[in-house]
Amino acid sequence: MNKTLADFWKLHRHIYPFLRRKWDLQHIILLKKILLEAIQSPNNQDDAFVELVEDMKSAATAMEELNVKQSSVVAILLFFAISEGTFSIEKVKSEFGDEVDTIVHGLLRVNEFSDKKSAVESENYLKLLLSIAEDIRVVFLIIAQHLCRMREAKNADIQTRMALSVESAYLYAPLSHRLGLYSIKSELEDLSLKYTDRETYDFIAHKLNETKRSRESYIKEFIDPVKERLDKTGLKYDIKGRTKSIFSINNKLKKQKIDFEGIYDLFAIRVVLDSPEELEKAECWQVYSIITDMYQPNPKRLKDWLSIPKSNGYESLHITVMGPESKWVEVQIRTRRMDEIAERGLAAHWKYKGVKAENNLDTWLANLRESLDNKDADLNEKLGDFKLDLYDEEIFVFTPKGDLFKLPKGATVLDFAFGIHTKLGATCVSGKVNGKNVPIKYALKSGDLVEINTSSHQTPKQDWLSFVVTGKARTKIRQLLKEEAGKQVDIAKETLSRRMKNHKIEYDDSTLMQLVKKLRYKTVTDFFIDISSGKNDVNWVIDRYVELKNSRDTEHRDMHSIESAENFTLKPPTDEYKSSDELIIDQNLTGVDYKLAKCCNPIFGDDIFGFVSSQGIKIHRMSCPNAHDLFSRFGYRVLKARWSGTVGSSNYTIILRVIGNDQVSIVSNLISIISKEDGVQMRSISIDSNDGLFQGNISVILANTSMLEQLIRKLKAVKGVKSVGRLN
Repeated sequence: MNKTLADFWKLHRHIYPFLRRKWDLQHIILLKKILLEAIQSPNNQDDAFVELVEDMKSAATAMEELNVKQSSVVAILLFFAISEGTFSIEKVKSEFGDEVDTIVHGLLRVNEFSDKKSAVESENYLKLLLSIAEDIRVVFLIIAQHLCRMREAKNADIQTRMALSVESAYLYAPLSHRLGLYSIKSELEDLSLKYTDRETYDFIAHKLNETKRSRESYIKEFIDPVKERLDKTGLKYDIKGRTKSIFSINNKLKKQKIDFEGIYDLFAIRVVLDSPEELEKAECWQVYSIITDMYQPNPKRLKDWLSIPKSNGYESLHITVMGPESKWVEVQIRTRRMDEIAERGLAAHWKYKGVKAENNLDTWLANLRESLDNKDADLNEKLGDFKLDLYDEEIFVFTPKGDLFKLPKGATVLDFAFGIHTKLGATCVSGKVNGKNVPIKYALKSGDLVEINTSSHQTPKQDWLSFVVTGKARTKIRQLLKEEAGKQVDIAKETLSRRMKNHKIEYDDSTLMQLVKKLRYKTVTDFFIDISSGKNDVNWVIDRYVELKNSRDTEHRDMHSIESAENFTLKPPTDEYKSSDELIIDQNLTGVDYKLAKCCNPIFGDDIFGFVSSQGIKIHRMSCPNAHDLFSRFGYRVLKARWSGTVGSSNYTIILRVIGNDQVSIVSNLISIISKEDGVQMRSISIDSNDGLFQGNISVILANTSMLEQLIRKLKAVKGVKSVGRLN
């Protein structure tokens, strides 16, 4: 409690001077009075005080790192009092004005859904996204709140850290990326990796520390001659090397499948100029000219976000040059204003009056709301569209009139058409790019001049969804397909009903639904569409319907011969799936069928999570090589999971990777130790020997991680053994 009290006074001295810049003393006194009443409420004063300090931390983070205005900070603090039930939401507007009232209502909407979701789940998550999409100020505040929670999670239990990490990977890191909050995005990603795969995080951190001296020496060797040339120009600047995030380095290791030593771009050189706004571009290009005169540039790696900034306001010039020792080095050139926007994202535009960037954001939020509100798409489709619009790099293309359009990398002619207007997209038959005719699935490149060819006979096709990449195009195509399908279904229903009436056959909904299932249709709509298209003949369908109805009538007459429910027993789960009280999934559920994932082979005692796949629930280790991909792409399918009890009663198979000197009797010594270990059985062993070294995989059966750790310690103690580790 002493630490909490110290935090309170520290935050108090920080926040209230900030508020005094806009709010008069009367409002400040009123706010303090409201907060004092909230923490003195009879519910639980200690808990209320701790929550207030947490909200004050969020407010301070929003002030310092997101550059929010005073009204947003007041809204956070009032939200605490409203949550405690000591201040009425109806009084906010009269006491603190419209702006604060709007933000408080936004925070209440977000809180209503975020408190109810488990990790990132179902319709509540969708409603949360819709609430976020209403007001950009609320977006900044919940990012600040989540960042504080992630920083404090180092003291939390593994399940809490896992849940927060899933939210970071699936929602808050992508949102931060979209808003240009790159430093916050990197911190959230690094913390997620630290909480979900501590071994990998520590390995990379250790390697970075090991190579720090040589890295600093190389950066100095690169920078010194550049500084000498820049000093002669009279430009005011800072230049330094900046190491890339642990998360991004880990991504390179996985994507490129290389060792740590094989990564050449562990850092980037950044030149930050103190330039007046009217000279910004000219001075950046001047620095570019100096550096590329000294070091050979790679023209394929030039990224010019000076001429056309990203939609989130990011401006910078990126080049890759051949440095000393023939190593490629990335150099970023920007001004002080651009650097602050790059670190703080769109929030910094308020300081620099970047109205254009705010308009871009408003357009994105409007498209997001439209996509999420689409009643014709299922939950997974909506969430997928949301992710599509966050992370992709941008390209820019032009209309014949010279208007500029920004699209995600990989966007097609059809994406461009829907980006201009829905009707243009729906009737698009081809495009003309730089004067040449191209198909609608042609992938556009930056700088293309694009025209759209249309036909009144064209209608949207199902396969269009397989190659468009923008959320807007996908949403509109689904809506149009749904409308067309509805027309076809109505025609098919009317045709079937009329034919059955002509044959004097009684129509029964339940029989028809059973027929739809028997014919293995996923939906009744698909069934009627096949009738409408002629794929299923109406008379053939009626014959199947009559056969099924006669069969059901017979079953109904023989109902007395069916066993009662008392004599019915549920078949046990198959060997592939387990149903055991040894594992608790999600909201304290036991006895749920699950399968142990083969990609990481979890055993009792591992930190784990559940994942809802098409084959059922699968259990993965937190350090599974696929964990981050599952979190970031399918976070809404992740479930909390933990082992019940302390020992474990089942047996699990794991594979140990053993490396050592190829010497007499070493293998027999390993086998001897395993055979003598209580509760451990060896299933198989395979050994390869080469140039005096052996590498082997040993498959063993055991009950938990404690037994595994003990076995590994004993195997490592064998003379000649260099390393023993768990495979996957």
